Amino acid sequence: MSKQAINGNAQTSTEDNVQNTSKGMDRFLNFIERTGNKVPDPALLFFWGLLLVWGLSALFSQFSFGLVHPITQASVEVNNQLTGDALANFLANMVKTFTGFAPLGIVLVAMLGVGVADASGFINTALKNMLRFTPAKLLTPMLILVAIVSHTAADAGYVLVIPLGGILFHAAGRHPLVGIAAAFAGVSGGFAANFVPSGIDPLIAGFTQSAAQVFDPTYIVNPLSNIYFTGLSSILIVLIGWAVTEKIIEPRLSKIKIDDDAEEGENLGSITDNERRAFKYALLTMIAGIAVLVGLLIPEGSALRSSTGELTAFDAPIMQSIVPLIFILFIIPGVVYGRLVGKFKTNDDIIKSMSNTMGTMGSYIVMSFFCAQFLVAFSQSNIGVILALYGAQFLQYLDLPGQMTIVGMILLTAFINLLVGSASAKWALIGPILVPMLMAVNISPELSQAAYRVGDSVSNIVSPLMVFFPLVVVYCQRYVKNTGIGTLASMMMPYSIAMLIGWTLFLLAYWALGIPLGIQASYTYPL
Repeated sequence: MSKQAINGNAQTSTEDNVQNTSKGMDRFLNFIERTGNKVPDPALLFFWGLLLVWGLSALFSQFSFGLVHPITQASVEVNNQLTGDALANFLANMVKTFTGFAPLGIVLVAMLGVGVADASGFINTALKNMLRFTPAKLLTPMLILVAIVSHTAADAGYVLVIPLGGILFHAAGRHPLVGIAAAFAGVSGGFAANFVPSGIDPLIAGFTQSAAQVFDPTYIVNPLSNIYFTGLSSILIVLIGWAVTEKIIEPRLSKIKIDDDAEEGENLGSITDNERRAFKYALLTMIAGIAVLVGLLIPEGSALRSSTGELTAFDAPIMQSIVPLIFILFIIPGVVYGRLVGKFKTNDDIIKSMSNTMGTMGSYIVMSFFCAQFLVAFSQSNIGVILALYGAQFLQYLDLPGQMTIVGMILLTAFINLLVGSASAKWALIGPILVPMLMAVNISPELSQAAYRVGDSVSNIVSPLMVFFPLVVVYCQRYVKNTGIGTLASMMMPYSIAMLIGWTLFLLAYWALGIPLGIQASYTYPL
């Protein structure tokens, strides 16, 4: 048999294997999709959860559970939320409950600034600049790193970095689907990894704090309580993504033929002289703003320090100003860039960009309304505390090491993530149960949050219910038209498995070494 025939048979066999894998993955993902489609919208989920809490509180308030709160030493009983007084209080405080919902204001304020920077084009140009001056050998890790940084701008990575990854790899003579896969792994699979504080940090911390206060009403969670862990995780995700891309994905995809009429896109993503000049001045204003902030923090009597002169104390104004600082440090360079490139011709254009950003937050605001009402009823009913105490007793009975409990939490979160896409909705649902339960066995809310963020990230890239998954399929079809959901999922499965194993072991090692998770974060909750 000729060498050409052998090569042809090998290529045919490889393509058949890819197609068989895709068909098997399609069947699995179709089952996941059918199951996930039966899960209602998160807002409805919280509404029905509210009704369920009311009903259960009325039922279980008739019984005595004989439980004692480990902190207050008071007897814990279920409070009926369907009494006249409870319902009157619910209605009287409905608006206050909504407007006082911690994650709501945090996210909206942060997104106002990030939205201006994104609408002006400042963030897009920043990401392009990071990728333009990269040696060919470091293209993969740099692409993944940029994908991780893109989390700062919420969905910017999905609409910019992932398609740009395909363009860059194609221009470099490598398979464009490899670039798309690597970028998708960084943007979505490594969603919890980022050394730059972003809106997701205070968002998740807000839900963690609400959950922790079900057990301990005085507990406060710093928005940057996981920043050291997520920062070092960035290095881990880059290394895992780099190894999987070049050792598994690229050899496999190199056998798939690119369509003859595939988009070349060499001129896409270029930066004009005007954009380059605008970016330089905008970046200088951001650096100047950071320098001014550092200068204000240095004096021991700084107004941004606590009354005792500390920077990281809970009552330090700088700690309470993290979200406003994110707003300021993004809106100023965004405005400068937008003015210089002509995107913002008048002040009305700036306000319009903010309005457009808020327009995209509509579903989140609706979800927050029902979530806030649910959490208040859940907390006031004491059902969460009782579940936590019974769960703690069960864990104590099993006598499992804390490490095994954390691994179980990561696996549980990764599975739920296949059915419920929203990170905040999932944490709002399971946090009020898991966080208090783990607090009752001495595991801190900050460690529980870190475990949740790992599990929440690793299965994003294999879930067709993730809102951007179909969009990534479209990106792939620019180069290989017969790409389907199963094809993409099979491409991303090695990343998901490698990240699940690697990141879990990393968290356990991180914990064993006692490296701080973040600012004002411990591994244990003192009872």
